[in-house]
Amino acid sequence: MNMEFKRKLPTPKEVKEMYPISDEMAEIKAKNDEEVQAIFTGKSDKLALVIGPCSADREDAVLDYISRLRKVQEQVKDKIVIIPRIYTNKPRTTGDGYKGMLHQPDPNESPDMLKGLIAIRKLHMKAIEETGFSCADEMLYPDNHRYLSDLLSYVAVGARSVENQSHRLTASGLDIPVGMKNPTSGDLSVMMNSITAGQHKHTFIYRGWEVNSKGNPMTHAILRGYVNKHGQSLPNYHYEDLMHLCELYAKTDLVNPGVIVDTNHANSGKKWAEQPRIAKEILHSAQINSDIRKMVKGFMIESYIEDGAQKIGECVYGKSITDPCLGWEKTEKLILELADMR
Repeated sequence: MNMEFKRKLPTPKEVKEMYPISDEMAEIKAKNDEEVQAIFTGKSDKLALVIGPCSADREDAVLDYISRLRKVQEQVKDKIVIIPRIYTNKPRTTGDGYKGMLHQPDPNESPDMLKGLIAIRKLHMKAIEETGFSCADEMLYPDNHRYLSDLLSYVAVGARSVENQSHRLTASGLDIPVGMKNPTSGDLSVMMNSITAGQHKHTFIYRGWEVNSKGNPMTHAILRGYVNKHGQSLPNYHYEDLMHLCELYAKTDLVNPGVIVDTNHANSGKKWAEQPRIAKEILHSAQINSDIRKMVKGFMIESYIEDGAQKIGECVYGKSITDPCLGWEKTEKLILELADMR
């Protein structure tokens, strides 16, 4: 085997015992969970806004950004529920170099998984303590989810993971909303099969245990656009795309049919400045069709303090080191505009 086994890492239980959440933090998360879950079960008509940097690169900038979101949340609380993105596993697309905070708690130093596990847990804990937000993270590695399972209010399964059986089965055992992205090919049947698997109960192996899952009725779709055989980005957020998804849901026995629309990635062609236009078009579609309004639960928006993305080797505070993001001033304006349109 072409691997070097460096050291055995602590289990999720051990890390949670080292860095436990307080009763107050648990109460905050429970309250947040109730509000978020009401959106995905159809009890609330508010929009869910999963928003933040493509990849959480440094604690100080991420907490600075989230504290700004808290102030805006108070202004739009009657219309929008903000779920900050703290994506701690997010690598560059090719997988070369930086692989996220879990692997490199300091992007300028060598990978250190033990420090990374501690860093991502402490970051999510500080988000709750300092801002009252329990956040979203991408389930890039299903076995790692339990390191943060008592801190998250939302989980996304990415376009390159949605066909993976481990992701689907793990999603079926979670008690928070899980979004399944359409694959990069754009084949919605793959996404729909993944949602079905997530909503059903299963028996499987998880972290060395035989486990039974009860099924997660809050498993839903995320539309993120797709790439054709020529490598060109194509969107799937237009009115016709949303109506097609409504029709796909209608042919199933899935409960709580819902979708979060990712306004970046292939939907924008990674043209980050297009995100406000895309979100507004979707809300317009919802205004003229009640089925779309009922199905669209909100948006996934890539946003940070500074516009765009920095190049490898740069070190710019609050600027994405992976995919380009919408800067803060444009973000604040967009959130207020979305609330006015709802």
